Amino acid sequence: MIQRKVTATLPAIVLTLASLLMAADPDVNILKNSGSLDRLFKQTGVYNASSTGKTPGFAIDPSWPQRLPNNWILGQVGGLYVDQHDHVWVYNRPRTMTNEEAGLEGPVPGAADEKGQPVNGLGQVRVYGAIADCCKAAPSVLEFDSDGKLLQAWGGPTDPGFIGGKCKAEAGCIWPSSEHGIYVDQSDNVWISGNSAGADRTGTPWTTNKEGGDGFILKFDMKGNFKMRIGGTPKAPSSNDTHGGINDTPVLYQAADMAVDPATNRLYIADGYGNRRVLIVDANTGKYIGHFGAYGNNPVDDAAAKAAGPWIADYSKGNKKPAFFRNPVHCVKIANDGKIYVCDRGNDRIQVFDKNDAALGKPCSNPTGEAGKCGFVAERFVSEHTSVIGTAVSMTFSTDKAQSCLYVGDNANMAIYILNRSNLQELGRIGRSGRMPGEFHWLHQVSVDSKGNIYTGEVDTGKRIQKFLRYGGTGCSGTGSSTVGGVVAAK
Repeated sequence: MIQRKVTATLPAIVLTLASLLMAADPDVNILKNSGSLDRLFKQTGVYNASSTGKTPGFAIDPSWPQRLPNNWILGQVGGLYVDQHDHVWVYNRPRTMTNEEAGLEGPVPGAADEKGQPVNGLGQVRVYGAIADCCKAAPSVLEFDSDGKLLQAWGGPTDPGFIGGKCKAEAGCIWPSSEHGIYVDQSDNVWISGNSAGADRTGTPWTTNKEGGDGFILKFDMKGNFKMRIGGTPKAPSSNDTHGGINDTPVLYQAADMAVDPATNRLYIADGYGNRRVLIVDANTGKYIGHFGAYGNNPVDDAAAKAAGPWIADYSKGNKKPAFFRNPVHCVKIANDGKIYVCDRGNDRIQVFDKNDAALGKPCSNPTGEAGKCGFVAERFVSEHTSVIGTAVSMTFSTDKAQSCLYVGDNANMAIYILNRSNLQELGRIGRSGRMPGEFHWLHQVSVDSKGNIYTGEVDTGKRIQKFLRYGGTGCSGTGSSTVGGVVAAK
């Protein structure tokens, strides 16, 4: 049983951690003697565990990441991804910092508001200079090692000289108005996107995309040198566009996530907050290959989907198989066995597709959601009764050979569900709603390193990244609840 296994493993881990602390400073033995370490494991470990299944164990590392230099702090975390080197890439939104968070951001020379008052990069008034001893906005892209040490940071309007330097408009580089989604492929290319619906008209010094919506994906090398843009700056959704962007690439609209299949070098894009599709392009050229919607349906009718209203309206009428993705189509992940997993966040569900099915991405009709048709394999609703902002927000896989665990983040109920990937049944959970270590406020991103440790990023007031240390086994097995999510009684 998982609870018996966890109980047996915890003392050894607590003892090891306590020994390390004592070696560093005998006084910190207070953490062990006070019961702090025991409480840490109990409060941040796996709960709601299946009695007929098993999963790895997890506990929060409250010391991760290490303190940022230069008085930097993060804005909302729009993207987070662990690369093949176990480096953690964080894509944050500096322009979401509040006035007090940006207290050290002094006036930008020559910048003023409509009253002629000096302002900082966010347009916040700075008549008398900085207003506090902390803090400043970090660049948009940060790379950490697995110990939480910052290795480098670049990109965006808070990185002096980056826009107009490594990111030149004449080369096709437009920094998005709202940072969303980061991915590092097998060749160490860094892919980023944005999810703003319209041009940034604030006129602040940190304004970037002034042309239209964030309808593009950008490709950089690991040092932030621009390599390619896919897409353009649309004014509205167009889920069937195939060639309207720069260099004959497709136009996206508020794309959320992306992943490269190393076997085919195809880039799959969750497109996204405005469009309602997964787009497939060549990762070298950005040229169109295919696209698909829910159940593999293609094309996607944006008008009909919008007219259907929110998911909860369908759910309350008993319509639990909408034949289209609802916004946002928030993530796309590719397993080693060729299965493609999509976060249909707007419909409180995940859907699974087969990349090896020749029908996937081609014009196809599957309105009733028949498995084995149009590349569609299976689906699972995630806390389907929830009516906030959608549930299935991000996914990642365990690191055992079979990738037997599927970790699904829930943005509304602030939890990570541990699913058996073979049957999509829930075996346990990590995290709850809250602001303490191991809890979440607007959980947004979930990724995993080669050791099986889980990393998370939060948006809105969370603006936080966390690390959950794995212990015990590496994979998932057995049966659990066929319903993912739902209320768990307090114990």
